[in-house]
Amino acid sequence: QVQLVESGGGLVQAGGSLRLSCVASGRTISSNAMGWFRQAPGKEREFVAAISWDGSNTYYADSAKGRFTISRNNAKNTMYLQMNSMKPEDTAVYSCATRSTPYASMSPAAYGYWGQGTQVTVSS
Repeated sequence: QVQLVESGGGLVQAGGSLRLSCVASGRTISSNAMGWFRQAPGKEREFVAAISWDGSNTYYADSAKGRFTISRNNAKNTMYLQMNSMKPEDTAVYSCATRSTPYASMSPAAYGYWGQGTQVTVSS
C-alpha cells in the first residue's frame, strides 16, 4: 500500500506563488507515474499535471501550462507542483495521486492511490 500526503497549500494573493509537495510512504514510487488533480466547490475533479516515473515526460492542463511546473525527486519519494502567477480560479483542493505503472495519465480513473488533499485559496 502507498500512502500520499500533500502539503504546501494555503492562502495567496492573485499573482503569487505556492509550491505543493506530495510525500509517498509505504513503498517506493520511483517506478510509478504521478499526477496532481484539483476539485473546486461544486465542480468535478479535474486534471492539473502529471509526470512519468523518471520525470522525462510531463503533461499539463491548458489552464496550468506556462504557470505550473510538476517535478519529482525519487530519492525523496516526493513530487512537487510549483504554481506561479496564480489566479482566483485556481482555488481548489489539490490532491496528488499515483498509479502502479511508469506512464502518466490525465484521467483520474487511472490512478489507484490518492492523498487527502490540501486547500489552495487565491484571493483577488
